[in-house]
Amino acid sequence: MTLIITGSDLTIKDVVNVAGNNQKVELHTDAIEKIKACRAMLEKKIDANEIMYGVNTGIGEFSEVVLTGDQIKDFQKYLIYNHAAGIGDPAPVEYVRGAMLGRINVHAHGNSGCRPEITQTFVEMLNKGVTPYVCQKGSVGASGDLAPMAQIALLLMGEGEAYYQGELLDGKKAMERAGIPVPGLQARDGLAAINGSNLLTAMSALFLYDANNWLKQAEIAAAMSLEALKANMKPYTPKLHEARGFPGAVRSAKAIQKLIRKGDLIEGKIKCKVQDAYSMRSAPQVIGAAHDALAFAQTQVEIELNGVGDNPVFFPEENIQLTGANFQGSPVSLPMDMAGVAITMISVMSERRMNRLNNPALSVGLPAFLTKGAGMFSGLMLSQYTADMQIVEQRILSAPASVQSIPAAADQEDFVSMGMNTAIKNFQILDNAYGVLGIEFMAAAQALDFREYKFGKGTTKAKEVIRKYVEFLDKDRPLYPDHTRMKELVKSCEILGEVEKEVGSLG
Repeated sequence: MTLIITGSDLTIKDVVNVAGNNQKVELHTDAIEKIKACRAMLEKKIDANEIMYGVNTGIGEFSEVVLTGDQIKDFQKYLIYNHAAGIGDPAPVEYVRGAMLGRINVHAHGNSGCRPEITQTFVEMLNKGVTPYVCQKGSVGASGDLAPMAQIALLLMGEGEAYYQGELLDGKKAMERAGIPVPGLQARDGLAAINGSNLLTAMSALFLYDANNWLKQAEIAAAMSLEALKANMKPYTPKLHEARGFPGAVRSAKAIQKLIRKGDLIEGKIKCKVQDAYSMRSAPQVIGAAHDALAFAQTQVEIELNGVGDNPVFFPEENIQLTGANFQGSPVSLPMDMAGVAITMISVMSERRMNRLNNPALSVGLPAFLTKGAGMFSGLMLSQYTADMQIVEQRILSAPASVQSIPAAADQEDFVSMGMNTAIKNFQILDNAYGVLGIEFMAAAQALDFREYKFGKGTTKAKEVIRKYVEFLDKDRPLYPDHTRMKELVKSCEILGEVEKEVGSLG
């Protein structure tokens, strides 16, 4: 089904579908009319020689320089050249497609002043699979993601490079092969194509989708470890969490209850302690806090996806244009810093449970390091080392980027969000989180194989999936293939999919 773009109602799932699943898009007819009306107003103002930032003036420190009539069109070309100043490796295709979708949705409001041909060209590029080559690094997340968005805008002049049908081609050739006319740039077009935090917002949307799936798997791994450690299951009663009131904790407690249902522990058939350690009994509170952090971040990201992130902003109904800073990435980068911290926090708790499974003083009768041949064999001793290394990297990456502003443009741009740094490091945090959680899953499955009582329906199904990929560790063997398979298994969400078929949605 084609996604109709209106300027509103764009969701994180829409970004996932268009960016990663190649869903087709189409501008709503009302959006096209709004874009045309705004452009007509802009052209009247140009004809009247009204001074407008980035239209007939320079930008940044040069905003006081007024351009002549002959310079206005060429300025847009040189603006894109100058800002295509990124560095290094290319951003993944889905990030760039997500950024283009976000930019189209900004234009759909009819407040950006560009020609409709610019927006329609982005639509055709998405639908026909022309994805500009964009360097991942270069944006400071204010005045928009200028460097990467400028590399996208090069295609509007038939320049730059782009991926098409699996090949990296010269931009002009990619557009020709796809049958997309090159619109060129006229007054305002270039700045309207780049002046928003669209790449970091698209990356944040994709991250949040993946992070939410990872958090649900963290609940599955927790439930497995809890059953293996003969946990007291009363702390996972939703009523307890409803009394406090945090929605994430209530959600998490309900998820864990679903997973352990029909097991001997929840049914009181196995003796347990009165109170367990915090890494066990506070799992709903901690995972719930992460759910709440991600929910807030999603709200902010979806506001940005549907807002007018541009400068200047034109209001045809009032015949005015206002210059401000609606490109500023801080409303997204601040909650996304918190989202990355949340994933690190849950990884730390995951490792603590894995430690309890390994440690014979804490594991309620499990063999040391989950091996039958302690001394001759070391079992999962070194798996903890691997988890710990990844957590240290996560902790380093959890330092917030949103407080790291460095002034630029002769101090005209003296506070920037550094939101691109947040977006990049969040994916690095999540990559490590897949590995950490994979190791807890592996340890929990190993521990459950030593127990002889009945487990919950959800945890039983999770162990079945894990055993398709990693065998019980009867004797020591090189563990790096198991660790890597488990990381990929968590990333694939196969465990989550099979468990939710068994017990229903976890949230």
